[in-house]
Amino acid sequence: MPLPKRRHSISRRNKRRSHYRLTNLPNLSTCPKCNEPRLPHHACPACGFYKGRLVVPEAAE
Repeated sequence: MPLPKRRHSISRRNKRRSHYRLTNLPNLSTCPKCNEPRLPHHACPACGFYKGRLVVPEAAE
């Protein structure tokens, strides 16, 4: 089987990887308790509440 004679340059590698970026940013929803942005289905990092219950007591302090 043939193998490459020389290794590819860094710029050639980077040109190939130029399309590997993230396209979709995470959707953020607002916390109903403190109106801070948070990820859906996650506890709020600001107040520590999820579905009306306190689940992260350190965040509330």
